[in-house]
Amino acid sequence: MSTISLRLPDSLHEEIRKLAERENVSINQLATLAIAEKVAALEAAEYLLQRVSRADRKKFLRAMSKVADTAPDKQDAL
Repeated sequence: MSTISLRLPDSLHEEIRKLAERENVSINQLATLAIAEKVAALEAAEYLLQRVSRADRKKFLRAMSKVADTAPDKQDAL
């Protein structure tokens, strides 16, 4: 486990303190969760960019041509 020192504006620190209290977690837990969520979002975006770079429109259209052209089930209709 690592320790970091972080400088925050007083107003942001106060908001984080209030949120942590409201969520019944420590400031450390709240900050760790927020960082983990941000890292996950950035990694997901990078993964999707890698996937889209391999996209092939012809293969997509060929796969879509195999999908039955039927109306959706009643519970799936918009």
